[in-house]
Amino acid sequence: MDQENTELSLSARQRRLLVQALASATLIGGATLSGRAMAQALRAEPEQVLDVVIIGAGLAGLTAARDLQRAGCMSFAVLEARDRVGGRTYNHPLGNGVISEAGGEWIGPGQTAIFDLARELDVETFPTYYQGRNVYLVGEARYEEDLSSGQGAHHPATEKLNQLSRRVPGKEPWTAADAEALDKLSVGQWLASQGIDNTSRLTFDTSIGLTTGTPPSSLSLLHYLSLINSADCSMAKLEGFKGGAQETRFIGGSQVLCTRMAQALGDRVKLSSPVRRIVGWDQDIVEIHTDQGLIRARQVIAALHPALCNQIVFDPPLPDGRAQLQRLWPSSAPMRKTVHVYARPFWRDKGLNGQVIQADGPLILSCDNSPPDGSVGILMGFVRSAQLSDDPGQAARTLASIYAKALGEEALDVTQFHDHDWAKVDPWTLTCVGSIPPGFLTRWGRYLKPAVGRLIWSGTETADLWASSMDGAVRAGHRAALEALQALAGTRRHA
Repeated sequence: MDQENTELSLSARQRRLLVQALASATLIGGATLSGRAMAQALRAEPEQVLDVVIIGAGLAGLTAARDLQRAGCMSFAVLEARDRVGGRTYNHPLGNGVISEAGGEWIGPGQTAIFDLARELDVETFPTYYQGRNVYLVGEARYEEDLSSGQGAHHPATEKLNQLSRRVPGKEPWTAADAEALDKLSVGQWLASQGIDNTSRLTFDTSIGLTTGTPPSSLSLLHYLSLINSADCSMAKLEGFKGGAQETRFIGGSQVLCTRMAQALGDRVKLSSPVRRIVGWDQDIVEIHTDQGLIRARQVIAALHPALCNQIVFDPPLPDGRAQLQRLWPSSAPMRKTVHVYARPFWRDKGLNGQVIQADGPLILSCDNSPPDGSVGILMGFVRSAQLSDDPGQAARTLASIYAKALGEEALDVTQFHDHDWAKVDPWTLTCVGSIPPGFLTRWGRYLKPAVGRLIWSGTETADLWASSMDGAVRAGHRAALEALQALAGTRRHA
């Protein structure tokens, strides 16, 4: 982990870099541009050409737009295909101001970018409820275990993964000295060689599968080590609740970050505007063709999942490396989350934390998603879609019976049920997290981040730290805005 990241907040470093970028913009004659002067100079060009178009109104895209606005560059637009902002964050309104998140929801220590953003937007946080015992269901067997103290962090296999991760930089894992060897192995293959007992293997498989959206047998060891590296070389910090990336939640739900940023950006955010075609990305002015018409811009930030970029027609075609990366990037981990609402979180009275792991059924993991005051009880479930009915009533009953076996008969008294299958909601969310297979990063990883012509790639997958997380999305947005400002400044110097 970069020492600077631990000593200086990302917000402060970002402001410093923005100032440096703006200070580097020099007019003919040698006069340095301030942020306001730069914006005025840019606006002096024809108004029908925007300085920047941002594709995607998730955390990455809106963070980039917010940074442009704060730097004084007001000539931009954010194009969002959906009829809402938020991307892979999405709140279930449950009534009386209570919500449950259908998408990303947790943050933790070390994720300074999103903590900084929340403070700036006056979004408060609260601790995830994880105190008490987990329940495991294996066939007809049921047993409990208290993991709230984080003792699983000291498993020998965990320690080995932590050590291996020190050699794999989160920023560019494909540059590791032994990248080729690590990328040939799946995490599942590596775990199988460690002599792990069945109970521990179930915990490893569940945790890793939820973090990465794919079974360990399909996950590159190199990629997973890069994620651990981002988390201070600590698997416990990546996967855990106490002291980990699942330790904290947002009051009002994670989507509130995007809604507040969008409100401040006003009509620069264009909803229901999917981009279908990008023409002239290798020219000074780029044409962006949307369902709402044509927009022209000097720079384009694509704050999208790499595979989603592949749905856009690029004219001329993108260079082969970038085109192949988009075409081959995995997009098969959409996730399905359910919510059962109860009059109160009854499981807490029994010393249970609401976390249920089922080895061989439709439930992968449930968590206590109740509001800070515990005024109602909410169980969120990650489910195996193929094993759960698409009929809402049947799905609710099936899961309620599983919860009843694990937590008590009170679980049958459901007041609300919600089901959000990301694979079926819209065509704009191909996958929730990064599920990178063996052999992919060492072949295609180097094409992920470098700009191509006027195209700047963003989105959480491009983050140097905490890739695939909400924090990674914010970091990617900061970097993309900085790249756009530097490119615009460079254009002015050579005009």
